[in-house]
Amino acid sequence: MQASPDIAFIGGGNMARSLIGGLIARGTLPARIRVAEPVEALREALAADFGVSVFDDAPAAVADAGLWLLAVKPQVMRQVCEDLAATGQAQRALTVSIAAGITTAQLQRWLGGGTAVVRAMPNTPALLGAGVTGLFASPQVDAEGRRLATELLSAAGQTVWIEDEARMDAVTAVSGSGPAYVFLLAEAMQAAARAEGLQPEAASILVTQTLLGAARMLAESGEAPAELRRRVTSPNGTTQAAIEAFQAGGFEALVAAAIHAASERGRALSAAND
Repeated sequence: MQASPDIAFIGGGNMARSLIGGLIARGTLPARIRVAEPVEALREALAADFGVSVFDDAPAAVADAGLWLLAVKPQVMRQVCEDLAATGQAQRALTVSIAAGITTAQLQRWLGGGTAVVRAMPNTPALLGAGVTGLFASPQVDAEGRRLATELLSAAGQTVWIEDEARMDAVTAVSGSGPAYVFLLAEAMQAAARAEGLQPEAASILVTQTLLGAARMLAESGEAPAELRRRVTSPNGTTQAAIEAFQAGGFEALVAAAIHAASERGRALSAAND
């Protein structure tokens, strides 16, 4: 197996910071990490906290780096890629993008034909090392490239390879946006708890720990969600009354409609940035 290459992060925001922290915690030497970030305060914080090399422009950061992580907003991705195209063609670097809605075809067109590109969609629990990332590889990415991309994104949590890029918008809708759905549910549950007479602090603790515990049961029990729900739902009990109220309001259909709407917005973002 080849030695892992130096890594250049283009963009030093929260997601890049979480990946850098995860990599260093796993043993990556700070000297192997370079970061391009135009905001001086962010650059200084990354250098101070992790000891990585920082730059104010992307071309300087990618010099001699064999793996690039593009962590910039979709609206500026084209310009960033075009600025790096000549260097990328010369270095044959593996490029990983975490921008929502930007396809591998777009990235290859902006970087230059034949570039090995991985499209990735992490989510915000990556900031705690508890995220999940969906990954799609262009045909130019070999087994070693997949290994490097997995190693990089595993610094923030679990990874899942998707073999059909058309499904990456669904990944964005389910896991990329998914934490916000849980937060919305938490908001609603806390408001309902207060309406039933619970004090705000008690409502917050009860809801937060319930969601945390339920998530751990999903992750650790090996059981399907439907089976876990069945075990909690006693016939004619309190849980059944709540579940029936959810279903009478079209809960499953509403969730499906929400995820479909997010998928459609992902496709629209891709078209808008073409």
